[in-house]
Amino acid sequence: MLRVRCLRGGSRGAEAAHLIGGMIGRNVSGWVQRAFQSTSSSAAVAAAQPCVAVEEPVTDLAPQECPVCAYNEWDPLEEVIVGRAENARVPPFTVEVKANTYEKWWPFYQKYGGHSFPEDHLKKAVAEIEEMCNILRHEGVTVKRPEPLDWSFEYSTPDFSSTGMYSAMPRDILVVIGNEIIEAPMAWRSRFFEYRAYRPLIKDYFRRGAKWTTAPKPTMSDELYDQDYPIRTVEDRHKLAAQGKFVTTEHEPCFDAADFIRAGTDIFVQRSQVTNYMGIEWMKRHLAPTYKVHIISFKDPNPMHIDATFNIIGPGLVLSNPDRPCRQIEMFEKAGWTVVKPPTPLIPDDHPLWMSSKWLSMNVLMLDPKRVMVDANEASIHKMFESLGIETVKVNIRHANSLGGGFHCWTTDVRRRGTLQSYFH
Repeated sequence: MLRVRCLRGGSRGAEAAHLIGGMIGRNVSGWVQRAFQSTSSSAAVAAAQPCVAVEEPVTDLAPQECPVCAYNEWDPLEEVIVGRAENARVPPFTVEVKANTYEKWWPFYQKYGGHSFPEDHLKKAVAEIEEMCNILRHEGVTVKRPEPLDWSFEYSTPDFSSTGMYSAMPRDILVVIGNEIIEAPMAWRSRFFEYRAYRPLIKDYFRRGAKWTTAPKPTMSDELYDQDYPIRTVEDRHKLAAQGKFVTTEHEPCFDAADFIRAGTDIFVQRSQVTNYMGIEWMKRHLAPTYKVHIISFKDPNPMHIDATFNIIGPGLVLSNPDRPCRQIEMFEKAGWTVVKPPTPLIPDDHPLWMSSKWLSMNVLMLDPKRVMVDANEASIHKMFESLGIETVKVNIRHANSLGGGFHCWTTDVRRRGTLQSYFH
């Protein structure tokens, strides 16, 4: 049995103890090596990466720094995965996509579903994200990218057929909790194979000592979705959300990682159109007893991903969307947290936001407790952060916003320099 344990202590100290039982023979070792070989479309590149050498049993400790470690959303950022807009496709207009998009964009999905996003817009998004990566590197952050895969192929499972979407939003599929990187199962059929773009990175982290967990993959059969989910107007959305009704059922666990947000030993999550209670329960059991998962809810007609509604930016400091108030906000105030309501976004009404609302303005990425990456066009939120004593690193990703995310969505923080603490009592 191969056991990898990563222990992190101090500000950056970490140890990986690789304990391989003496009964592992060369046949088992050979199997381990073959299992590590890449099966992605970039197999030639992945195969050139170093493999774990297990020809001889290792019995003594091999100290090294764990490449994956993050406990919250604000400790000093050392390494991050930034998504790709290349080859992005509009998802087919299925029931789960309809439930997560606004009525004004339904004709867009009906026309372009399964095809590329508008070419000129996509080129501008690609350029913006490249510049964002350059700025992150300038700020001292190591940047990793997923594989640029072709998402146009139609694929079939015993339960459904679909084309792919993109690898633009790593926050949706990956979450780092401590020294563990967790792959979320997702809930859109067009995102079923999205994990393939990230596997070379995750395998490399695993080889270097990180813990790697893949949540149970849903079949995404028809039973996972309410096929008659009655959405016609915004009023319909409000009524359904108030009744606790969502397009995803409890047929099997599903969740997007972006519905979870971390604050040390406490993790907060919402039940949304893409995250069901079975998925939340899986995370609760998996992370217990070290971490406690709290379910919170909002007055939101279209809940999908928590980080443009409730974004924790420091110890006891949270941005709370004034248009989607948190129903449990009193428990944060009683715990001594500072709740900040961000200003109304300035993004023009005519700018296409095919998968999100204007509140991407609060979907920021903390570089450390005193630095934040923020939309260069949102002057009012710059002032808000300045009033909090936080320096703004301004970047323009307006065209990238159209694909469904801000800075928090476009990234997954792989390593932050800090220790596990409790911030919620």
